[in-house]
Parts: sequence; C-alpha cells; structure tokens
Amino acid sequence: MATPKPPTPEKYARLKEEIKAPYRGLRQFIYIAFGASGLIGAVVFLSQLAAGREVDTALPNFALQVGILALMVWLFRLEQRAAKKSQEKKAKRDL
Repeated sequence: MATPKPPTPEKYARLKEEIKAPYRGLRQFIYIAFGASGLIGAVVFLSQLAAGREVDTALPNFALQVGILALMVWLFRLEQRAAKKSQEKKAKRDL
C-alpha cells in the first residue's frame, strides 16, 4: 500500500481554518437566503398594508418579516467580523 502524501502548506492552512470555524460558508449562504426570504415577505406584507387589505393579519406578519431580515443581517455581519478577525490573526501569525 502506498502512503498518503502530506497536504500542501496552503491546503493544511485552509483545513486548520475550517476546523476553527466549520461551515462558515454554508452559514453565510443560509443567512443570505433567509434574509432574501424575509425581504420578499416584507415587501408582500407592506403592499397589503398599503392597499389596506387584511391589516389585522398583515401588520404582525410584516413585523415578523422585518425582524427576520434584521436578524439575518446581524448574523451575517457577525460572521463577517469573525472571518475578518480570523484573517487578521492569520496575517499577524504569518509575519
């Protein structure tokens, strides 16, 4: 049996980053997808409110959609800050 080759330094560094923050890319995709869904829902319920149709149910639903949108933006920005800190640490360590 042949022994496996050791990973290249670039691949090893990427794997170490993935261990520190697993599924970061997947989480960011989910935040964007749910944020887009919240934005679409907010536009739909805002149009219902503007038309004056079913205001009793449209207003809480609109508030929920805006809350989901705000939460996804906050989580995405939090993830971006963590990625930036991780990159800065890596840059300092490499110097």
